[in-house]
Amino acid sequence: MTGLDRRPAAATDATLPRGPLAGFAAGSLGMGVWVTVPGLLLLYFLTDVLAVGPWLAGLALLLPKIADVLLHPWVGHRADVEQTRRGDRRRLLLLGCALPVAFAALFAVPGGLTGAPAAAWVAVFFIAGNLLFAAYQVPYLSTPADLRIGYHERTRLMAFRMVVLTLGILASGLLAPLLTGGDAATRDGYQRMGVVLAVGMLVAMLVGVAGIARLRGSAPPSTASGHGGWRALRTALRDPQFRWLVAAYLAMSTTTHLVLAGVPYYAEYELRAPGLTTVLVAAFVAPALLVTPAWLVVARRVGKQRALLGAQGAFATGSVVLAVGRPAGLPVLVAAVAVLGVAFAGMQLLPFSMLPDVIRAASNAGSTGAGTYTGVWTATEATGAALGPYAYALCLTVGGFVASTAGESPTQPDAALAAVRYGFGLLPAVAMLAALLLQRRYTLDATARAAS
Repeated sequence: MTGLDRRPAAATDATLPRGPLAGFAAGSLGMGVWVTVPGLLLLYFLTDVLAVGPWLAGLALLLPKIADVLLHPWVGHRADVEQTRRGDRRRLLLLGCALPVAFAALFAVPGGLTGAPAAAWVAVFFIAGNLLFAAYQVPYLSTPADLRIGYHERTRLMAFRMVVLTLGILASGLLAPLLTGGDAATRDGYQRMGVVLAVGMLVAMLVGVAGIARLRGSAPPSTASGHGGWRALRTALRDPQFRWLVAAYLAMSTTTHLVLAGVPYYAEYELRAPGLTTVLVAAFVAPALLVTPAWLVVARRVGKQRALLGAQGAFATGSVVLAVGRPAGLPVLVAAVAVLGVAFAGMQLLPFSMLPDVIRAASNAGSTGAGTYTGVWTATEATGAALGPYAYALCLTVGGFVASTAGESPTQPDAALAAVRYGFGLLPAVAMLAALLLQRRYTLDATARAAS
């Protein structure tokens, strides 16, 4: 039995006060802007405002995310080094607070750039933004594993984070299209949107840094020592429970980001009403504000694993309905998107609360490195965020989608319109079924739950 196992149950099962929980969760308000707006608007911004071909636009979004596969585990290693040397990960968090600068620059493409040069501009600032996001996200998401709290309290902590993240996703998802100018969006509109949202991001992220410090005072971090660097990375990758959880989350992340990237296209070309982009985003995100507490209750009753499998099945079912398109009727399609939103809430809460369970189990077995585990996890999330839009861009390319600049309305071939619909419906259903099958291989939940 390790020293970690011998600590008093009261320390393990500490109940976190609401004030520090809310402060911690506030950091997700700013993070929600970064995880939502690029996924929602960048592909459309490139193809329909900057005249970038869909294959090149997809590549411009994919390559920066591929770099994250290396960057995030390295940031995770640095986070563990900071924790060992300084007793916290605060310096990385503060570095990550420069993310709003990169976000604003992402949409501030100089007026003379179109096509490939515009794609290059976006790719460069996307790489910079992803690195800064990792510097904030990795130590931020290491917090539940750092604190001396139990199975259910880790879920409660992430439920607070999920509600606020949802607010960030919803607010930015609704505001971003409006700030760009909606149907008449221009370069200046996108630039204005980037600056306004960047200011809000900065404030929220700084509040999150303060909240983490207060949480660490309420439930002091574990003092267990361990290894870092490549050894910790090998340990994480050899952990079978972690591998299955990460593989399933890759499929989930890819699917949800594919849906976000497809929303503007589905609204304009399938529903023939670009203004419905805001409605669909709201239907996808808003349910999480209501159902996240319900997912917390379900997880307490049946366990996180079974609850997550239910969420994945619901997402796949709703996606099939969307593949029907206009013949199903607008109310049915909006309801289907709302089903995806309910499932999305579970898929945000449950995997993120299962990750610290895996880390705690590895720590009890003599391995540590919460930052390294989290770095691999966030690299996986970033990869999914790139693969989703890229997969949708490939669908458009196969269908012969015609790119354009702002103000142009080219006639799209029938194959492109079909690609818009099936890429938004059938492809997510298939990808989510793959996630469900992978998730079934994860078997730690029962043990973690029994030990709580």
